Amino acid sequence: MLPRERFRADSRYFTVGRLDGAANDLTMTASSPSVRRVLIVAYPDVQLLDIAGPSSVFQMASWVVGPNGPSYQVEIAATQQGAVKTKGGLLIHATVALDKLREPVDTLLVPGGEITLKPEAVSELPPQLRLLAHRVRRIASVCTGSFLLARAGLLDGRRATTHWVAGEELKRQHPLCEVSPDQIFIRDGNVWTSAGVTSGIDMSLALVEEDLGQKVARQVARMLVVYLRRPGGQSQFSVQMASQWASSNPIREVQEWLPEHLKEDLSVEALARRAAMSPRNFAREFHAQIGATPAKYIERIRVETARGLLETTRWTVKEIAREVGFGTLETLHRAFKRSLGVTPSEYRQRFVSDS
Repeated sequence: MLPRERFRADSRYFTVGRLDGAANDLTMTASSPSVRRVLIVAYPDVQLLDIAGPSSVFQMASWVVGPNGPSYQVEIAATQQGAVKTKGGLLIHATVALDKLREPVDTLLVPGGEITLKPEAVSELPPQLRLLAHRVRRIASVCTGSFLLARAGLLDGRRATTHWVAGEELKRQHPLCEVSPDQIFIRDGNVWTSAGVTSGIDMSLALVEEDLGQKVARQVARMLVVYLRRPGGQSQFSVQMASQWASSNPIREVQEWLPEHLKEDLSVEALARRAAMSPRNFAREFHAQIGATPAKYIERIRVETARGLLETTRWTVKEIAREVGFGTLETLHRAFKRSLGVTPSEYRQRFVSDS
């Protein structure tokens, strides 16, 4: 069991347990150069998990480094101090009023909520965020929190992501923002955006890694029993979840057959024979029903399978390339860079334990 951690309502004092089990009182103030102040914005119907996930990451990072190292001061801010009702009815206490904020802020984080459905309920937030943006080191959003950043003009000319359900709406409302709705999180300059609830944890681990290094971030991930860390370019879904299923039996049967036969001949001609169709008709129907060419779809499955092997086995990258049907290390490398933005070796490093 972890040593008990106490957090006072004024957010200025922590009792943290060291990894060796000892407990130490640590006084942290916003003026201390070793303390990074993280301000999480709350508003009516905010998603509580979008607050709790990142907050847990930053507080655990403070616990990991101990009282003599750099740490985080996490505070909840709102348009007014006091109770804020979250989505689902639970209350959260905001200790800071945004319009009365004077002290420096390191990280401003905006969680998601009923923003797209009830924009009038948070209409006062974008102007306040726009003013605060010039006084913080970096800004981040979780899920539909990206809509508030966009309404503040903070995503104009930037790449951003959001929950996959809201991606098209974000594009429609804010055409100056380059929306990539399929990615887990994106960094563009000092602005970070992430997708749904768990991706806020991925993004927060990346922020901790940027501040305190990979070793600390890895320890935090272990304590929270989460991956360190899914690359930001990773899709929000597995290939099977993200792709639509074919509407006709021959194509659907091929689609279901593919993941277990990645080392076989998967040319259009071979797949067409399995579906009892001509190659031309098969390729046309496959793209029409699934939304991708056979080659692109197969590459996605191979990359996803390779990811699983990199995470769970000690096979060499070359062995994995052969196992998933890429054949050569170079082909796997290029496919990973296209899909995830990292090399297979870089991806595996995220899942390697400390020695």
